[in-house]
Amino acid sequence: MKEIWPNFLVIGAAKCGTTSLYHYLKTHPEVYMSPIKEPNFFSTDINPDNFSQQYKDIERRKRLNLTEYVSGDMKREIWGYFVKKREHYTALFKNVKGERAIGEISNSYLFSKEAASNISRTLPNVKLIAILRNPVTRMYSHYMANLRDGKTYKSFREEVEFDFNQKCKGWYINHAYVEMGLYYDQVKRFLTTFPSHQIRIYLHDDFQQNPSMVLTDICRFLGIDESFGFNTSERYNEARVPKNKKFLYWLSSTGIKKNTFRILPERIKPGIKKFFFKAEIELKIEESDRQFAYQFYESEIPQLEKLIGRDLTHWKLHQTK
Repeated sequence: MKEIWPNFLVIGAAKCGTTSLYHYLKTHPEVYMSPIKEPNFFSTDINPDNFSQQYKDIERRKRLNLTEYVSGDMKREIWGYFVKKREHYTALFKNVKGERAIGEISNSYLFSKEAASNISRTLPNVKLIAILRNPVTRMYSHYMANLRDGKTYKSFREEVEFDFNQKCKGWYINHAYVEMGLYYDQVKRFLTTFPSHQIRIYLHDDFQQNPSMVLTDICRFLGIDESFGFNTSERYNEARVPKNKKFLYWLSSTGIKKNTFRILPERIKPGIKKFFFKAEIELKIEESDRQFAYQFYESEIPQLEKLIGRDLTHWKLHQTK
């Protein structure tokens, strides 16, 4: 069987709207998206054997036999896996039926130090898309998602300080709240590896405020029908506030939460979520926490501004004494 490779990749960043982008692009008749969102194939420096125990447990609970999955119809959508074998990766695209844009999204590619060169060697003409979010709000969104998923019960500042001071760091080794928002070196790796006409960099602010405009530009970039009407009314992967953070953390760490939700009928899951979570979607970051988080990025934002040629004044925090 002839190998089929993607001709575009969304490389990140994490917590910048890529889940919504994945679902929107899937609806376009000229787009084929990998049924595994985030196969992470080109991030060869990220090894699941090195993950923290918490993340190892998460991967183990997926109970995915990759060989069986890619040999089947792949109708079941998988949220993240670390596909290491070439034959498994190319099999993710075996169901392509003439779509012009063939792609996948792996947020680890931007973070990885090896992905850019790996992609360049294998797919030198690939088109690349990145979405960057204010690193402070990205960090807070990351924390809120981990709170929702029962990966922590600490306050924002306690969690970030604890994570930042870990001796061992890396993708899924720690949470990397700070490190994932250090975009300058991450973006620079791709800009020095690929010609500029193969890369589009969007700001999360633009995607959030005018998703149709961003999607139209992406279609133009990918050479597909830009008049297609995307339904952008649905939001994906929203953060929620637990009613009892420690209880949810215990349920998640023991595996009870994941295993229970797997067997529950879909019709009762919304009611169960109401039991565990407050009505509001996401709390606003406190100003003191914003000041604390901004210190990690204050010197980098101006560098990124010059690198990507975008005005990032709205990301900057004008501190007062």
